[in-house]
Amino acid sequence: MNRCLVTGGTGFVGSNLVRRLVAQGHEVFLLVRARHATWRIQDIGPDVRLLEADVSDPEAVRRAVAEASPRWVFHLAAFGAYASQDDLARMLQVNVRGTANLIDACRAAGVEALVNAGSSSEYGFQNEAPGEDQRLEPNSHYAATKAAATHLCRQAARESGAWIPTLRLYSVFGPYEEPTRLIPTLIREGREGRLPPLVHPEIARDFVYVDDVVDACLAAAAAPNRGDPGAVYNVGTGTQTTLREVVDMARRSLGIAAAPQWKTMANRRWDTSSWVADSRKIRQELAWEPRFSLAEGFRRTVDWSSENLRASAPTPGP
Repeated sequence: MNRCLVTGGTGFVGSNLVRRLVAQGHEVFLLVRARHATWRIQDIGPDVRLLEADVSDPEAVRRAVAEASPRWVFHLAAFGAYASQDDLARMLQVNVRGTANLIDACRAAGVEALVNAGSSSEYGFQNEAPGEDQRLEPNSHYAATKAAATHLCRQAARESGAWIPTLRLYSVFGPYEEPTRLIPTLIREGREGRLPPLVHPEIARDFVYVDDVVDACLAAAAAPNRGDPGAVYNVGTGTQTTLREVVDMARRSLGIAAAPQWKTMANRRWDTSSWVADSRKIRQELAWEPRFSLAEGFRRTVDWSSENLRASAPTPGP
């Protein structure tokens, strides 16, 4: 078993990863900010050790990494993925400076693997599934800062030879997702026989279940260096689903009689009718395959939310 350090471990994907690491018997440390959220990890608090540090503080990060002395580090801390997180200065501090600080600390500590969570938003608007070598065209401040973080990881890996892969995550969903996001909102409203306000029905996403993303994180950490120490991998199913199809699935699954009222919510500036992963590289090099379809993942999320009503209620932020 390994000593592992997770940034963003109190967030959606991070808390699911932490649960898996604990279940597998790893010794787990969480690097957390002073006023971190706790609702996702309350039940596993005794099984993890919290190290308080702001990722934008290089000395605090270095001390935390040295204290944890991890073999694997998973970098999931980020700012700007939610509409309410629009402070560009904070995005730069967390996503860019924070990543640089963590890279330096991990290199100093001799960490075996630093897995960086990137974002499909780095590609910007694309008419087809982009490969990992596609030119990046970020279409938001958040996307631009995540692209910068990926470049920092790649540069550091090439300079040092350290294994610092980046996983470009597509539309992750599942237990412990922020309750105000699409899937949790559909489930919560659907239980009351309602549908929420909706954007254009042809807006599309590549929805990937969170357990599959955790699989990808672990596969990347354990992978041998294949000649590109800063390898980038798309993590998505390769199947595009429109909002119309998602709503139809939710209506069938939850028995919702209400008809969808399309375009009652304004499209976000990053919404597009083409958003799907080319995930051939991670399938070939890391032997990763998504285990859950959207329908199966949705059913599992419905079951989880039934047992965790408080966790599935709206909260102010992640």
